[in-house]
Amino acid sequence: MKRIVIMEDEPDIRELIAICVELAGWEPIEASGAGQGLELAARERPDAVLLDVMMPGTDGPAILAALRSRDDTRGIPVVFITAKTDPATRTTLEGLGAAGVIEKPFNTGSLTRQISELIGWPVSDD
Repeated sequence: MKRIVIMEDEPDIRELIAICVELAGWEPIEASGAGQGLELAARERPDAVLLDVMMPGTDGPAILAALRSRDDTRGIPVVFITAKTDPATRTTLEGLGAAGVIEKPFNTGSLTRQISELIGWPVSDD
């Protein structure tokens, strides 16, 4: 079973993502902020992190840098999720070493397929 840390400060969005993840047969691990998310990523060793770009206190790129600076989290694939989807922002985020970017609002019916495709996981033909 795939395990995904969901770092999202908006409770409704985090819960919606968690439901999508569960419906795909994956285990959601929810984090409402950067500190909690970094701790969970280090402790739980998830298969991926879904990371909101704009969070209070610190932003997604800083969290990605923190993940990459640690031996125990360096190799975890990270997918950004953001409402800022202009081409320059997308290019910048992908250039930081993220597996990809998913735009908000996202399609709940295809969210886990998008995550799988960006990370390179097999995608089922449901």
